[in-house]
Amino acid sequence: MTRVELRQLRYFVAVAEELNFGRAAERLLIAGPSLSQQIKALERDLGVRLFDRDRRSVSLTPAGADLLPHTRALLERAEDLERRAGRLSGSQSVRLGYVNWLPADLMSRTAAAARVHVDAWVAPSHTQAARVADGSLDLAVCWVRTEDLTRLGLRARLVGADRLYAVAKGTDTSDLPARDADILIDDDITSWASWNVYAEELTQAVGARAVRISDGAVTGPAYFDHVRRCTRPVLNSPKGQTAPLPPDLVRREIVAPKVYWTWSLVWRADEDRAGVLAAVDALCDGVGDLGIHAPDAWLPAGDPYAIPG
Repeated sequence: MTRVELRQLRYFVAVAEELNFGRAAERLLIAGPSLSQQIKALERDLGVRLFDRDRRSVSLTPAGADLLPHTRALLERAEDLERRAGRLSGSQSVRLGYVNWLPADLMSRTAAAARVHVDAWVAPSHTQAARVADGSLDLAVCWVRTEDLTRLGLRARLVGADRLYAVAKGTDTSDLPARDADILIDDDITSWASWNVYAEELTQAVGARAVRISDGAVTGPAYFDHVRRCTRPVLNSPKGQTAPLPPDLVRREIVAPKVYWTWSLVWRADEDRAGVLAAVDALCDGVGDLGIHAPDAWLPAGDPYAIPG
């Protein structure tokens, strides 16, 4: 088995599909006698006869028929490996922007794919998506809707997700139905355009109460002041996921439904640079669904990962 080559396996598949050594040789652009010798060598190395052949016909043996689908699958995996290896251009620089969240192991995961430079300008989701579209960035981690991707000519893959929770006064830390939360919506659409779109849809979907503000208090110390003033627990935002709570406030998990905010890795739809595409694969392969497709999970209707219906 150590002598078996991918080239010989490709020859086997070609003969199996043509059932004619002459046609298979023409397809493979090699001489007929050479093809026959390679098939005999493969049979010898595998220890089984793959074809029954005489002067008039060629047919697969039972062993050949059994090995054919496995050989095709092996060749497909080898081709996928070659494609991925072709993308590993570690010398290529890739500019990546973000809002406030990045994978903790970003650099180690992308080290073999490209030199990723995290842009210092931290900006809202809609701004970062637009920067990818106009070429100022190669990639961005942000929140987008399907309509944004279409309008800007972008593609996206899921790279992360936050389950949002509520912050409340007092000591009650029990689960909170989503309809019993207050949701802050800020007048500043320059900074909070994406959050406002998300929050508006959430309030309508679950029956929560919208609270209009104009002081940028969707996050930060001013957010906690709003929690203290409100009579009901207040939904936190993705920018507040890791902020430590003051001692007079508590965290309450949102249920019925569980509310998720997705983070997409976005790039231009016509992107063809190997380093950029390799970085996408490095960051997104194996991410899974992160709980967003659970029966009791909620995503906005326009979320790229929302299941229709």
